[in-house]
Amino acid sequence: RSDKENQSFWPTLGTPITSVSQSSSDARLFSLFFGVELSMRLWHRRRRYYYYSYYCIHLFVSARLGQSLLLFPRTARRPASLFFSSTNKLYNNNNNNNNNNMSSSSDNNINNNNNNRILSIVTPETLSLEVKDPVNPQALEQAQAIFQELRPTLDGPVSCEKLSQVAARLGDIEDNSKDNSKDNSSSSLSSSLIITKEACRQAFEELSTEERTALVNIHGRIQAFAEAQRKSITDMEVDIPGGKAGHTVSPCQAAGCYAPGGRYPLPSSVLMTVVTARAAGCETVILASPRPAPITMAAAYVAGADTMLGVGGAQAICSMAYGLSTSSSSDDDDDNVIIIPKCDVICGPGNQWVTAAKSIVQGYCGIDMLAGPSEVLVLCDETASPQIVAADLIAQAEHDIVARAILVTTCSQLEQAVNDQVISQLATLPEPNQSTARTAMKQSFSVVCGTIEECIQVSDTIAPEHLEIHTKDAWNVGRKCRHYGGLFVGSGAAEVLGDYGAGPNHTLPTGGTGRYTGGLSVFDFLRIRTYLKIEPKDLSSSQSQSMVSDTITMARLEGLEGHARAAEQRKIE
Repeated sequence: RSDKENQSFWPTLGTPITSVSQSSSDARLFSLFFGVELSMRLWHRRRRYYYYSYYCIHLFVSARLGQSLLLFPRTARRPASLFFSSTNKLYNNNNNNNNNNMSSSSDNNINNNNNNRILSIVTPETLSLEVKDPVNPQALEQAQAIFQELRPTLDGPVSCEKLSQVAARLGDIEDNSKDNSKDNSSSSLSSSLIITKEACRQAFEELSTEERTALVNIHGRIQAFAEAQRKSITDMEVDIPGGKAGHTVSPCQAAGCYAPGGRYPLPSSVLMTVVTARAAGCETVILASPRPAPITMAAAYVAGADTMLGVGGAQAICSMAYGLSTSSSSDDDDDNVIIIPKCDVICGPGNQWVTAAKSIVQGYCGIDMLAGPSEVLVLCDETASPQIVAADLIAQAEHDIVARAILVTTCSQLEQAVNDQVISQLATLPEPNQSTARTAMKQSFSVVCGTIEECIQVSDTIAPEHLEIHTKDAWNVGRKCRHYGGLFVGSGAAEVLGDYGAGPNHTLPTGGTGRYTGGLSVFDFLRIRTYLKIEPKDLSSSQSQSMVSDTITMARLEGLEGHARAAEQRKIE
């Protein structure tokens, strides 16, 4: 079945059960209902009549138990790490004995008003880290097919002709292949793929004064932070027996940056990637973005991209990784013009085909990360503002239908207030943002903990992309958190400020990968290379000869006689 059919057919865990009777008779009835409901769902595929029978049985069982048991609404799947092992813990084990901040009256209020809830309640003990492969298998297969079409011989750069064919078929550019009046020469094809600097400059000048000012200001803040990062790591040298050892820090030559097209233009991603590569010192910076809006082109102009490729998806990543030229031949040809050089590092967020393509080229060139759905975790206590917390959760949820917004708090009253605020604020959010955020809320949740320390443990388990701290002594609480992509300390440090250029980069690790890596920075474009310098005249010292003797001994311990003999050539009797 297609993914769409699976999502609409297979029953999945959706609306939380607020409580289930613990009596054996009700437990048996609960099990019976579970089986009957699933059977009716299966029969519904073949006989619509049976679906009405399902609702009759549902009403009977609901009346018997005195509550509504909407076990399997047609909603998006929840992560397996949030499933519960027993029904009496489903989403609502409040753990009152260990939580002095949670009043029983507030918990009862949550239970009694569950129909008005939008954030599912999860207990701390049921959470576990679930790092999922960000590469969609189907997208990977399709990306590989695109690579094969662009480079059928797996040799040489991508040709403008091949890229134009793929880009036109996928809607990146206008299809002129059947129009005999159009010039389909190599130079014409390249001009349809490349957006000129002059076009980007004109797009910038046509913006309003307010828009131009915002772009320039954001560029300045991102650049200042990135340049400070670059200055934080320098060349160094130390003495060793008989000589010197050290490292040098140098940028890669060519950087490829990707900025998504999609539903909304993302000029912020242009600035975050291109400006960072420039601050690192890259000689050439390429930008790819499909069907770029004027604001995206203006951002490319401000950021200083050398070349802008108006193509997206796997075809853009392939072109930046292997280069783009007027000919697919790898041989020297006077008529062959290199339009885009091979990029040493490719960075930037994108859709599932971009992620799949980056997984294909990693190793041939460097990549920043394989990013999954975006996420935010707000850690707060009773001092937090429900209105601000709710606004930050919604801001994350409107990114994508698979985004996650997570609330972790010590205060059940605050949790309920935030839930109410999310419902209230969502109602006034314009479309399509509101529908996107509502869908994202289906995999979002809240966790009520007994102490701040327990909140920190929950946060470290999830290792969120964005971590906001809204507590007393927020800085010290933030310093205790170990796993996250980006940290936002204090209620004034909104995650959206980081999105739009406070300084630090907004391209951050997702899906728990913050446990071992950080976000995009100048370091992704830098090479730290070591060196060893020993002149022959310096080998005569006793310290140098001791180092040589140690090397000979270790080489023979490892069974590498050739290594030992090479070291013996430096032995002075």
